[in-house]
Amino acid sequence: MARQILLRWLGHDWNTREMQKAAGEFTQTQDPEVAVAAQRTLLTVAVRDYEDDDDEFTAGIDEQLQVVAEWWSAHDPGTAFRQVPPPELKTRDDIEDFLRRHRVREMEGQALVLFITGHGVSGSRTHFLKLPDSVKGRHLNTSMRTTELITAALDSHAENVLVIVNTCYAGKIHSEVANLYEDIRADRKARCSLDVLVTCGHDKPVQVRRFPTLLRGAFHRLRTTAGITTPHLSVADLMEEFERGLGTPEAIKQHRLHRLIDGSGHLTPTPCIPNPGYRHVRELVGVGRRQASTPTDDYWLDRATGRTQDDDSGWYFRGREDLNRRVAEFLSGARARGVLLITGSAGSGKSALLARAVVLSSPTFRDEPIFKTAMDLVDAETVPAPGSITAAVLARHRGAADLAGDILQALGVAPEHPGSIRDPVVEWTQQIVQTLRARSEPVTILIDGLDEADERHRIIEDVLAPLSEFCAPQLAHVPNPRQDTDPPPPTSPAGLRLLIGVRSSRPLSASRTALPDEEQGLVEALQAVFPAAEEQRTDDEGSKKDIELYLHALICDGGHRDTAQEAAELVAPEVWPSFIDARLAGEQLRRADDPAAVARQPEWQKMLQRGTTGLLKRDLMLVAADGLPADVALALLRASAFAEGAGIPWSNIWPQMARVLLRRSRDDWDEMIQKLLKSRLNGYLAHDHEDNRRVYRPAHEALAEALRDLDPNQLDLGDTA
Repeated sequence: MARQILLRWLGHDWNTREMQKAAGEFTQTQDPEVAVAAQRTLLTVAVRDYEDDDDEFTAGIDEQLQVVAEWWSAHDPGTAFRQVPPPELKTRDDIEDFLRRHRVREMEGQALVLFITGHGVSGSRTHFLKLPDSVKGRHLNTSMRTTELITAALDSHAENVLVIVNTCYAGKIHSEVANLYEDIRADRKARCSLDVLVTCGHDKPVQVRRFPTLLRGAFHRLRTTAGITTPHLSVADLMEEFERGLGTPEAIKQHRLHRLIDGSGHLTPTPCIPNPGYRHVRELVGVGRRQASTPTDDYWLDRATGRTQDDDSGWYFRGREDLNRRVAEFLSGARARGVLLITGSAGSGKSALLARAVVLSSPTFRDEPIFKTAMDLVDAETVPAPGSITAAVLARHRGAADLAGDILQALGVAPEHPGSIRDPVVEWTQQIVQTLRARSEPVTILIDGLDEADERHRIIEDVLAPLSEFCAPQLAHVPNPRQDTDPPPPTSPAGLRLLIGVRSSRPLSASRTALPDEEQGLVEALQAVFPAAEEQRTDDEGSKKDIELYLHALICDGGHRDTAQEAAELVAPEVWPSFIDARLAGEQLRRADDPAAVARQPEWQKMLQRGTTGLLKRDLMLVAADGLPADVALALLRASAFAEGAGIPWSNIWPQMARVLLRRSRDDWDEMIQKLLKSRLNGYLAHDHEDNRRVYRPAHEALAEALRDLDPNQLDLGDTA
């Protein structure tokens, strides 16, 4: 009965003929995604229905099968497994029939996972899988040597194999399987990843309900707190998350997973273990290949649209026609060379302008429904040509070597190893130069957040300056008559267009008096390297109207078309030139019952005048009413602001940093983080990934600075715990 229940749970209607199909046998008309899944197979050998067992044991086996089936179900087409229904096993012959019917010993494909569960029997030197018809004292003939099952999988033709044994005394297998592993041919061991895990020590009986509980806990953490971003996990990842559920050192010692065969290494992900928390990231054509150090497509989309939540499908930025038209002209086919600096004060929409160009120029994005939404709202002359941006990188918290490597990878070139004595900045910059010289078509490199880089001036001097020969305008060439014997004139390298976003203070007058060296900023340094660079500011007086249009769009999306205009007109002058403050204010207003009434309140206007800090205080008090204490939420936000690199991973790091900032312990940090990410405060955060982990940081560097500089006592939050 349990077998039929499991098959229905898996959504299969298996008949005898289907069960007899060999691994990898699929019809010509099968869905391509299913055919891909045929390269990955899950086999379960589960022995239940022992005469002397109670319902608890049987229910435990069923629970194990359910959680294993759930884990290896299709989370993503690239990680889906073909799941062979578990057979009914009474005798040793039943297991042999199963191995033959599914040609396990000859099985091919990318990955094979074998899960073995039931009662184990430990002889003097041999471990057996006990069967319902096993005879006590005759295990050689009536039980199954566990290693026969293990080696059937390990010595198959599958490229990657993982065997998990959850039986009594499974640790006893160690010496047996180690000896048999030596008999597997050397080239297979060198070429393939072969791993064996057991759940019990050599002297421990299996606790039938503990394994599924711990595995389900690991499954949940991998979907939430772990934040691992690779499609597959390493064996060490699985063991770590499994062990995290055990808690105490004594429980860890008794019930952790044991790795008997290590064929894939400690850190290398294996196709045998799909990551339940993996989210496929769409890559935008035209922004280079995806790397851990460069922003995800969500980064560009967040900033291009002005959305305040990850799951928001709206396009809110309006206006800015002159700026967007200028960027589109710079990226047009008429320009093969040049440098355009997009600059302005903090939060004035520099990244939004650049991200809009990245997203709208992506041929891949043009197939998305949101592209049509955007095109209905913008002037066609402000839309860059498809594919006009070759590479887009983010300089935030990157050193000179980091950024040079990012540019190379975004151009589709692997950085060469510089060796121990060579400077990677010099080597990789030279590699960029060589790449540009080899290109026959103009290249466009977009760099956002240069002011947020760790080595700003070295990036300008040692990475960007050597590229100036490709950006400088070419003088018109007047051909001279030449003889046939003259060598052909040298061909000029393809041009380079550099589009750079960099913060600068807003001038209070139109004076262009040269600043003394000690007062020159990054814009002046860039202009010294690129004398012909053009500059466009995002914080002039005209941007007040752009902020008003942005606020109007946000508030209308909340269903308040009647009062949106009045509210936007009241708020825009108070938050200008900060689109960040406009975003935070707009999010509050579109959640209000009457946005205009809120915007007219003297207390709310006074809060606006305090900028980000005032808006944050109101949001903190609002989430406190939803069960997220304001001081806890603030500690979590500030922890993300203090994080180095691309952001803070959830795991156990975010709770620990928040605990230090809060100055007291809590037992429910994971719950608090979940509430934060589902609350209105999610709009204060952006996410990326670093070192194969999902990380969180403030949505803008100006917001991060405000959080780092904030004295929590200034907010007068009181005791909201």
